[in-house]
Amino acid sequence: MAFAFFEQTHAIHRRHRFANRLHTFVLVAGSLALLAMTAWAIAGTTGIVYALIFGGVSLFAARRVSPSVVLRMYKAKPVGPDRFPAGHAIVAELSRRAGLTRAPDLHVVPSPLMNAFAVGRRDASAIAVTDALVRSLTTRELAGVLAHEITHIRNEDIKVMSLADVVSRLTSTLSTIGIIAVLFNLSGFFPTVPWLGIVAMIAAPTVGSLLQLALSRTREFDADYGAAMLTGDPDGLSSALVKLEGAHRRRLEAMLLPAGRMAEPSMLRSHPPTAERVERLQALKPTLLRTPPADNPTARQAPLRRRVSPVPKIPRREQDRMRDWLAFAETRPPVGPVVGATEADCPGCAGPLHPPADQAPRIRIGRGGVWW
Repeated sequence: MAFAFFEQTHAIHRRHRFANRLHTFVLVAGSLALLAMTAWAIAGTTGIVYALIFGGVSLFAARRVSPSVVLRMYKAKPVGPDRFPAGHAIVAELSRRAGLTRAPDLHVVPSPLMNAFAVGRRDASAIAVTDALVRSLTTRELAGVLAHEITHIRNEDIKVMSLADVVSRLTSTLSTIGIIAVLFNLSGFFPTVPWLGIVAMIAAPTVGSLLQLALSRTREFDADYGAAMLTGDPDGLSSALVKLEGAHRRRLEAMLLPAGRMAEPSMLRSHPPTAERVERLQALKPTLLRTPPADNPTARQAPLRRRVSPVPKIPRREQDRMRDWLAFAETRPPVGPVVGATEADCPGCAGPLHPPADQAPRIRIGRGGVWW
């Protein structure tokens, strides 16, 4: 019956959502605990209070930064539907499925690197894609990438990662201050620092960075899942991820020669390994590709068959269970194709949208740092 199908699919959604939220909560709580421990090792309870104050101010300031500031850093330019009709049509449809009140603005970055990122909040957001990404992916693959970024916006991942970044930076700053104080033996300001505190201050920046990277990988997995649910097509995003991995590997090998073939430890990556992401996406296909059986209106009046279980269950009216299933069926995002079959394998954009003049990344290294 259709109700059994929706019940099974809804259960999968609940388990996945609970696992990702639990993982995110544990990692954020661990980062905050590490910050509190570092602040306590430096100045006791007073240090924790000051850390909370500075952290709150920094987080407030980070949230007030306009998305346009970040886009200007990458020299991203807005692109209209007249120049990029496929991209705007995909974003509009995916935003509707995701329940966003306002579709993100589309920007293009003049770079031969294949990349995409999202900035802003649910009500004021933007998605930037590089010109090389649009010209290298098919429309089907581009839909998967844009769905991934829209899921980041819907889940407020930018806000979560901003919190993690502020906590990590503050932990590193406090750790540096504490180590300098110990080295200069400022006994008047830091009368006693236990050895455990010294070890914590030395290890805190590394542990904080590892927690931040683990949180980023968790949110990427969740965005992959959300993208597959929005498009109903795990193969599109899987193919795009394989292309991105191949392009990045070729560029790294060209820069570092044999060293580019060295495997990077998974715990040092901000994104999960591509093979694992593709494997998880492929595991969703049996659920997404199944079509629910035709609904029989007369079956709604029939009593539901109870499952025999030795575990006692809380009594619940059949009408309530039926209402939940029907509500889920009505609000479940459509899994039809985002793009038509004729356009699925065509390039995302036939011509360049905003290529760099010299076909090279607009990055120059000089005295004082790296400049965009």
